[in-house]
Amino acid sequence: MDLTNAIWRTSRRSGSSGGNCVEVADNLPGIVGVRDSKDPAGPALTFGPAAWQAFVTQVIGRP
Repeated sequence: MDLTNAIWRTSRRSGSSGGNCVEVADNLPGIVGVRDSKDPAGPALTFGPAAWQAFVTQVIGRP
């Protein structure tokens, strides 16, 4: 999966202490990328938009 043009963002809930954070890229057609903010050159996971939305809904309890 080519994530070259991904625009990565970190959650507003992430602290500035450099802790355990993830970055999400949702600007690519048909996929959502997720990666470790401390290792931006490392591996990334990809999800379909529906699967990502279902995950987020389960985590935060609302769409």
